[in-house]
Amino acid sequence: MELSIDFIRSSFHSSSLSYSHNHLCEFPSLFLSIFVCMCEGKNGRSVLAGACSGVLASSHGFQFGCVALKRKTQRYSETYGRPHKTIRGLREDHYASQSSLNHELHRTYNGWGSCRRRKVLRDLVVRSELADTGTAGASYPSSEIWLNSKFRGICFYIVTSIAAITLFVPMVLQHPLVLMFDRYRRKAQYRIAKAWAFLTVAPFFKIEYEGLENLPQTDTPAMYVSNHQSFLDIHTLLTLGISFKFISKTSIFLYPIIGWAMFLLGVIPLKRTDSRSQLECLKQCMSLIKKGASVFFFPEGTRSRDGKLGTFKKGAFTIAAKTGVPVVPITLIGTGKIMPPGMEQEVNPGLVKVIVHPYIVGNNPDELCKEARNIIAQELVRQG
Repeated sequence: MELSIDFIRSSFHSSSLSYSHNHLCEFPSLFLSIFVCMCEGKNGRSVLAGACSGVLASSHGFQFGCVALKRKTQRYSETYGRPHKTIRGLREDHYASQSSLNHELHRTYNGWGSCRRRKVLRDLVVRSELADTGTAGASYPSSEIWLNSKFRGICFYIVTSIAAITLFVPMVLQHPLVLMFDRYRRKAQYRIAKAWAFLTVAPFFKIEYEGLENLPQTDTPAMYVSNHQSFLDIHTLLTLGISFKFISKTSIFLYPIIGWAMFLLGVIPLKRTDSRSQLECLKQCMSLIKKGASVFFFPEGTRSRDGKLGTFKKGAFTIAAKTGVPVVPITLIGTGKIMPPGMEQEVNPGLVKVIVHPYIVGNNPDELCKEARNIIAQELVRQG
Protein backbone atom coordinates (compact mmCIF):
# COMPACT_ATOMS: atom_id res chain seq x y z
CA MET A 1 0.00 0.00 0.00
CA GLU A 2 2.81 2.42 0.83
CA LEU A 3 4.44 1.61 -2.48
CA SER A 4 1.27 2.44 -4.35
CA ILE A 5 0.91 5.69 -2.45
CA ASP A 6 4.48 6.62 -3.31
CA PHE A 7 3.81 5.84 -6.94
CA ILE A 8 0.67 8.00 -6.92
CA ARG A 9 2.55 10.81 -5.22
CA SER A 10 5.23 10.71 -7.88
CA SER A 11 2.61 10.72 -10.59
CA PHE A 12 1.01 13.74 -8.96
CA HIS A 13 4.21 15.71 -9.10
CA SER A 14 4.79 14.61 -12.67
CA SER A 15 1.35 15.88 -13.57
CA SER A 16 1.99 19.13 -11.68
CA LEU A 17 5.07 19.78 -13.76
CA SER A 18 3.39 19.07 -17.04
CA TYR A 19 0.35 21.08 -15.97
CA SER A 20 2.35 24.26 -16.06
CA HIS A 21 3.06 23.59 -19.75
CA ASN A 22 -0.14 21.91 -20.88
CA HIS A 23 -3.19 22.77 -18.78
CA LEU A 24 -5.73 20.48 -20.41
CA CYS A 25 -4.11 17.18 -21.21
CA GLU A 26 -3.43 16.26 -17.54
CA PHE A 27 -6.92 16.82 -16.11
CA PRO A 28 -8.17 13.20 -16.55
CA SER A 29 -5.14 11.68 -14.86
CA LEU A 30 -5.30 14.34 -12.15
CA PHE A 31 -8.89 13.57 -11.15
CA LEU A 32 -8.23 9.84 -11.31
CA SER A 33 -5.27 10.20 -8.97
CA ILE A 34 -7.29 12.30 -6.55
CA PHE A 35 -10.00 9.67 -6.46
CA VAL A 36 -7.51 6.89 -5.72
CA CYS A 37 -5.83 8.92 -2.99
CA MET A 38 -9.13 9.69 -1.29
CA CYS A 39 -9.69 5.96 -0.94
CA GLU A 40 -6.42 5.55 0.98
CA GLY A 41 -7.61 7.26 4.13
CA LYS A 42 -5.34 9.49 6.18
CA ASN A 43 -2.22 8.81 4.17
CA GLY A 44 -4.15 9.44 1.02
CA ARG A 45 -5.28 12.82 2.24
CA SER A 46 -1.71 13.83 3.06
CA VAL A 47 -0.59 12.72 -0.38
CA LEU A 48 -3.51 14.61 -1.90
CA ALA A 49 -2.46 17.82 -0.12
CA GLY A 50 1.11 17.49 -1.31
CA ALA A 51 0.05 16.69 -4.85
CA CYS A 52 -2.49 19.49 -5.12
CA SER A 53 0.03 21.94 -3.73
CA GLY A 54 2.40 21.06 -6.53
CA VAL A 55 -0.33 21.37 -9.16
CA LEU A 56 -1.77 24.64 -7.90
CA ALA A 57 1.62 26.14 -7.23
CA SER A 58 2.64 25.50 -10.81
CA SER A 59 -0.54 26.85 -12.41
CA HIS A 60 -0.61 29.80 -14.79
CA GLY A 61 2.92 29.09 -15.86
CA PHE A 62 4.54 29.80 -12.44
CA GLN A 63 6.83 27.15 -10.98
CA PHE A 64 7.23 27.87 -7.26
CA GLY A 65 9.24 24.82 -6.18
CA CYS A 66 12.36 23.07 -7.34
CA VAL A 67 12.53 19.99 -9.54
CA ALA A 68 9.76 17.78 -8.16
CA LEU A 69 10.89 14.35 -9.30
CA LYS A 70 14.26 14.40 -7.58
CA ARG A 71 14.44 13.20 -4.02
CA LYS A 72 17.31 12.18 -1.83
CA THR A 73 17.12 8.98 0.22
CA GLN A 74 18.85 7.74 3.33
CA ARG A 75 19.02 4.23 4.66
CA TYR A 76 16.44 3.70 7.35
CA SER A 77 17.49 4.10 10.99
CA GLU A 78 15.85 5.28 14.17
CA THR A 79 17.66 8.58 13.86
CA TYR A 80 16.68 9.55 10.33
CA GLY A 81 13.29 8.12 9.60
CA ARG A 82 9.92 6.87 10.72
CA PRO A 83 8.25 3.62 9.62
CA HIS A 84 5.20 5.20 7.96
CA LYS A 85 7.40 7.49 5.82
CA THR A 86 9.79 4.87 4.49
CA ILE A 87 9.70 2.39 1.67
CA ARG A 88 11.79 -0.78 1.92
CA GLY A 89 14.10 0.69 4.53
CA LEU A 90 14.69 3.97 2.66
CA ARG A 91 13.78 7.42 4.01
CA GLU A 92 12.37 10.19 1.86
CA ASP A 93 13.35 13.88 2.16
CA HIS A 94 11.05 15.86 -0.08
CA TYR A 95 12.06 19.08 -1.78
CA ALA A 96 10.12 22.31 -1.52
CA SER A 97 7.86 21.38 -4.44
CA GLN A 98 6.46 18.51 -2.35
CA SER A 99 5.46 20.73 0.57
CA SER A 100 1.99 22.00 1.30
CA LEU A 101 0.28 24.69 -0.73
CA ASN A 102 0.36 27.15 2.18
CA HIS A 103 4.10 26.73 2.54
CA GLU A 104 4.61 27.28 -1.19
CA LEU A 105 2.45 30.38 -1.31
CA HIS A 106 4.09 31.76 1.84
CA ARG A 107 7.52 31.25 0.35
CA THR A 108 6.41 32.85 -2.90
CA TYR A 109 5.01 35.85 -1.04
CA ASN A 110 8.29 36.21 0.83
CA GLY A 111 10.11 36.03 -2.48
CA TRP A 112 8.02 38.85 -3.89
CA GLY A 113 8.61 40.83 -0.68
CA SER A 114 12.36 40.40 -0.90
CA CYS A 115 12.20 41.47 -4.54
CA ARG A 116 10.43 44.65 -3.52
CA ARG A 117 12.98 45.24 -0.78
CA ARG A 118 15.82 44.82 -3.23
CA LYS A 119 14.12 47.32 -5.53
CA VAL A 120 13.90 49.85 -2.71
CA LEU A 121 17.54 49.29 -1.85
CA ARG A 122 18.51 49.96 -5.44
CA ASP A 123 16.99 53.42 -5.15
CA LEU A 124 19.06 56.13 -3.59
CA VAL A 125 17.82 57.03 -0.12
CA VAL A 126 18.44 60.60 0.90
CA ARG A 127 18.05 62.44 4.16
CA SER A 128 14.86 64.35 4.71
CA GLU A 129 15.43 68.07 4.83
CA LEU A 130 12.35 68.50 7.00
CA ALA A 131 13.41 65.93 9.59
CA ASP A 132 17.08 66.94 9.38
CA THR A 133 18.15 63.54 10.66
CA GLY A 134 19.99 60.60 9.26
CA THR A 135 17.62 57.94 10.55
CA ALA A 136 15.90 55.48 8.27
CA GLY A 137 12.50 56.74 9.32
CA ALA A 138 13.32 60.21 8.10
CA SER A 139 14.45 59.01 4.69
CA TYR A 140 12.53 58.35 1.51
CA PRO A 141 13.35 57.03 -1.99
CA SER A 142 14.88 59.49 -4.44
CA SER A 143 12.23 58.65 -7.06
CA GLU A 144 9.54 60.03 -4.75
CA ILE A 145 11.62 63.14 -4.09
CA TRP A 146 12.16 63.61 -7.80
CA LEU A 147 8.43 63.45 -8.58
CA ASN A 148 7.55 65.82 -5.74
CA SER A 149 10.31 68.24 -6.75
CA LYS A 150 9.17 68.17 -10.38
CA PHE A 151 5.58 68.89 -9.39
CA ARG A 152 6.67 71.69 -7.05
CA GLY A 153 8.82 73.11 -9.84
CA ILE A 154 5.86 73.22 -12.21
CA CYS A 155 3.73 74.92 -9.57
CA PHE A 156 6.54 77.38 -8.81
CA TYR A 157 6.74 78.61 -12.39
CA ILE A 158 2.96 78.76 -12.68
CA VAL A 159 2.76 80.95 -9.56
CA THR A 160 5.72 83.04 -10.78
CA SER A 161 4.08 83.65 -14.15
CA ILE A 162 0.66 84.52 -12.73
CA ALA A 163 2.17 86.91 -10.17
CA ALA A 164 4.42 88.54 -12.77
CA ILE A 165 1.59 89.08 -15.25
CA THR A 166 -0.67 90.49 -12.54
CA LEU A 167 1.91 92.88 -11.07
CA PHE A 168 3.41 93.93 -14.38
CA VAL A 169 0.36 96.08 -15.17
CA PRO A 170 0.79 98.50 -12.21
CA MET A 171 4.54 98.65 -12.92
CA VAL A 172 3.84 99.88 -16.44
CA LEU A 173 1.20 102.36 -15.28
CA GLN A 174 3.38 103.99 -12.64
CA HIS A 175 6.63 103.96 -14.61
CA PRO A 176 6.25 107.49 -16.08
CA LEU A 177 5.85 108.91 -12.58
CA VAL A 178 8.83 106.89 -11.36
CA LEU A 179 11.04 108.33 -14.09
CA MET A 180 9.92 111.84 -13.18
CA PHE A 181 10.40 111.72 -9.39
CA ASP A 182 12.71 108.77 -8.60
CA ARG A 183 14.63 107.95 -11.74
CA TYR A 184 17.63 106.25 -10.12
CA ARG A 185 16.35 104.46 -7.02
CA ARG A 186 12.86 103.53 -8.30
CA LYS A 187 11.55 102.60 -4.86
CA ALA A 188 7.95 102.25 -6.04
CA GLN A 189 8.94 99.65 -8.61
CA TYR A 190 10.94 97.70 -6.04
CA ARG A 191 7.94 97.58 -3.70
CA ILE A 192 6.07 95.73 -6.43
CA ALA A 193 9.11 93.52 -7.01
CA LYS A 194 9.16 92.69 -3.29
CA ALA A 195 5.47 91.72 -3.41
CA TRP A 196 6.15 89.55 -6.46
CA ALA A 197 9.05 87.80 -4.70
CA PHE A 198 6.96 87.09 -1.59
CA LEU A 199 4.07 85.71 -3.63
CA THR A 200 6.48 83.49 -5.54
CA VAL A 201 8.50 81.94 -2.72
CA ALA A 202 6.02 81.91 0.18
CA PRO A 203 4.10 78.78 -0.97
CA PHE A 204 7.28 76.74 -1.43
CA PHE A 205 9.83 77.57 1.26
CA LYS A 206 10.33 79.70 4.35
CA ILE A 207 12.87 82.50 4.71
CA GLU A 208 14.51 83.45 8.00
CA TYR A 209 16.35 86.74 8.39
CA GLU A 210 19.23 87.60 10.69
CA GLY A 211 20.99 90.92 11.18
CA LEU A 212 18.41 93.19 9.53
CA GLU A 213 19.55 95.91 11.92
CA ASN A 214 22.85 95.95 10.00
CA LEU A 215 21.20 97.31 6.87
CA PRO A 216 22.14 100.94 6.08
CA GLN A 217 19.50 103.62 6.00
CA THR A 218 17.16 103.55 3.02
CA ASP A 219 18.58 106.73 1.51
CA THR A 220 22.21 105.66 2.00
CA PRO A 221 23.85 104.22 -1.12
CA ALA A 222 25.81 101.03 -0.52
CA MET A 223 27.47 98.11 -2.25
CA TYR A 224 25.77 94.79 -1.40
CA VAL A 225 27.63 91.54 -2.04
CA SER A 226 26.57 87.94 -1.48
CA ASN A 227 27.44 84.36 -2.25
CA HIS A 228 25.65 82.87 -5.26
CA GLN A 229 24.13 79.38 -4.96
CA SER A 230 20.94 79.27 -6.97
CA PHE A 231 18.53 80.87 -9.39
CA LEU A 232 16.41 81.64 -6.30
CA ASP A 233 18.99 84.03 -4.86
CA ILE A 234 17.45 87.04 -6.63
CA HIS A 235 13.95 86.08 -5.45
CA THR A 236 15.24 85.79 -1.89
CA LEU A 237 17.14 89.09 -1.94
CA LEU A 238 14.18 91.00 -3.39
CA THR A 239 12.17 90.10 -0.27
CA LEU A 240 14.47 92.42 1.70
CA GLY A 241 12.77 95.37 0.01
CA ILE A 242 16.05 97.13 -0.82
CA SER A 243 16.04 99.15 -4.03
CA PHE A 244 19.46 98.05 -5.28
CA LYS A 245 20.42 97.68 -8.91
CA PHE A 246 21.77 94.26 -9.76
CA ILE A 247 23.51 93.01 -12.88
CA SER A 248 22.02 90.47 -15.27
CA LYS A 249 22.82 88.86 -18.59
CA THR A 250 21.44 90.68 -21.60
CA SER A 251 19.65 87.53 -22.81
CA ILE A 252 17.32 87.54 -19.79
CA PHE A 253 15.94 90.93 -20.82
CA LEU A 254 14.36 89.19 -23.82
CA TYR A 255 12.13 87.02 -21.60
CA PRO A 256 8.48 88.13 -21.76
CA ILE A 257 7.17 89.93 -18.67
CA ILE A 258 10.16 89.03 -16.45
CA GLY A 259 12.71 90.65 -18.74
CA TRP A 260 10.50 93.66 -19.29
CA ALA A 261 9.98 94.07 -15.55
CA MET A 262 13.76 93.98 -15.07
CA PHE A 263 14.05 96.84 -17.53
CA LEU A 264 11.49 98.85 -15.52
CA LEU A 265 13.49 98.17 -12.34
CA GLY A 266 16.64 99.56 -13.92
CA VAL A 267 18.63 96.32 -13.85
CA ILE A 268 22.08 96.71 -15.43
CA PRO A 269 22.66 94.55 -18.55
CA LEU A 270 25.97 92.77 -19.08
CA LYS A 271 27.53 90.71 -21.86
CA ARG A 272 29.90 88.42 -20.04
CA THR A 273 32.19 87.72 -22.98
CA ASP A 274 32.41 91.36 -24.07
CA SER A 275 35.12 93.35 -22.29
CA ARG A 276 33.62 96.61 -23.53
CA SER A 277 30.28 95.67 -21.97
CA GLN A 278 32.00 94.87 -18.68
CA LEU A 279 33.71 98.26 -18.61
CA GLU A 280 30.44 100.02 -19.44
CA CYS A 281 28.73 98.09 -16.64
CA LEU A 282 31.29 99.26 -14.06
CA LYS A 283 30.93 102.87 -15.21
CA GLN A 284 27.15 102.65 -14.94
CA CYS A 285 27.39 101.22 -11.43
CA MET A 286 29.67 104.04 -10.28
CA SER A 287 27.31 106.59 -11.81
CA LEU A 288 24.29 105.13 -10.03
CA ILE A 289 26.08 105.09 -6.66
CA LYS A 290 27.11 108.72 -7.05
CA LYS A 291 23.47 109.59 -7.74
CA GLY A 292 22.28 107.91 -4.54
CA ALA A 293 21.35 104.40 -5.72
CA SER A 294 22.64 101.13 -4.28
CA VAL A 295 24.15 98.32 -6.33
CA PHE A 296 24.23 94.58 -5.74
CA PHE A 297 26.99 92.22 -6.90
CA PHE A 298 27.64 88.48 -6.85
CA PRO A 299 31.46 88.66 -6.59
CA GLU A 300 31.81 85.00 -7.59
CA GLY A 301 30.42 85.91 -11.00
CA THR A 302 28.38 82.72 -11.32
CA ARG A 303 26.55 80.14 -9.25
CA SER A 304 28.54 77.65 -7.22
CA ARG A 305 28.05 74.09 -8.54
CA ASP A 306 29.15 72.33 -5.36
CA GLY A 307 27.99 74.83 -2.74
CA LYS A 308 31.53 75.94 -1.92
CA LEU A 309 32.39 79.61 -1.91
CA GLY A 310 34.31 80.57 -5.03
CA THR A 311 36.92 83.21 -5.68
CA PHE A 312 35.70 86.81 -5.43
CA LYS A 313 36.30 89.20 -8.29
CA LYS A 314 37.36 92.73 -7.35
CA GLY A 315 35.02 94.77 -9.54
CA ALA A 316 32.46 95.51 -6.82
CA PHE A 317 35.12 96.36 -4.25
CA THR A 318 36.95 98.64 -6.67
CA ILE A 319 33.74 100.63 -7.13
CA ALA A 320 33.18 100.74 -3.36
CA ALA A 321 36.75 101.87 -2.70
CA LYS A 322 36.58 104.65 -5.32
CA THR A 323 33.16 105.94 -4.27
CA GLY A 324 33.63 105.47 -0.52
CA VAL A 325 30.33 103.63 0.03
CA PRO A 326 30.04 100.85 2.62
CA VAL A 327 30.17 97.20 1.57
CA VAL A 328 27.38 95.07 3.09
CA PRO A 329 28.15 91.31 3.02
CA ILE A 330 25.11 89.01 2.90
CA THR A 331 25.21 85.24 3.35
CA LEU A 332 22.56 83.09 1.68
CA ILE A 333 22.05 79.57 3.01
CA GLY A 334 19.73 76.90 1.62
CA THR A 335 18.84 78.18 -1.84
CA GLY A 336 21.28 75.76 -3.47
CA LYS A 337 19.46 72.80 -1.89
CA ILE A 338 16.01 74.00 -2.87
CA MET A 339 16.92 74.69 -6.50
CA PRO A 340 20.41 73.36 -7.32
CA PRO A 341 22.33 74.86 -10.26
CA GLY A 342 21.43 73.12 -13.50
CA MET A 343 18.16 71.80 -12.02
CA GLU A 344 15.98 74.88 -12.34
CA GLN A 345 12.95 72.75 -13.20
CA GLU A 346 12.86 71.31 -9.66
CA VAL A 347 11.99 72.90 -6.33
CA ASN A 348 12.80 70.94 -3.17
CA PRO A 349 11.38 71.68 0.27
CA GLY A 350 13.65 73.43 2.72
CA LEU A 351 14.55 76.54 4.66
CA VAL A 352 16.47 79.60 3.45
CA LYS A 353 18.45 81.86 5.75
CA VAL A 354 19.48 85.42 4.94
CA ILE A 355 22.22 86.76 7.21
CA VAL A 356 23.07 90.46 6.89
CA HIS A 357 26.50 91.23 8.33
CA PRO A 358 27.77 94.59 9.58
CA TYR A 359 29.04 96.71 6.72
CA ILE A 360 32.73 97.33 6.13
CA VAL A 361 34.45 100.42 4.75
CA GLY A 362 37.85 100.93 3.14
CA ASN A 363 39.78 102.38 0.26
CA ASN A 364 41.76 99.25 -0.65
CA PRO A 365 39.87 96.94 -3.04
CA ASP A 366 42.03 93.92 -2.19
CA GLU A 367 41.45 94.25 1.54
CA LEU A 368 37.73 94.85 1.08
CA CYS A 369 37.47 91.79 -1.15
CA LYS A 370 39.39 89.58 1.27
CA GLU A 371 37.48 90.77 4.34
CA ALA A 372 34.06 90.39 2.72
CA ARG A 373 34.86 86.89 1.51
CA ASN A 374 36.16 85.84 4.94
CA ILE A 375 32.97 87.07 6.61
CA ILE A 376 30.73 85.08 4.25
CA ALA A 377 32.99 82.00 4.35
CA GLN A 378 33.04 81.93 8.16
CA GLU A 379 29.25 82.20 8.27
CA LEU A 380 28.88 79.32 5.83
CA VAL A 381 31.15 77.19 8.02
CA ARG A 382 29.26 78.21 11.17
CA GLN A 383 25.92 77.32 9.62
CA GLY A 384 27.29 74.00 8.37
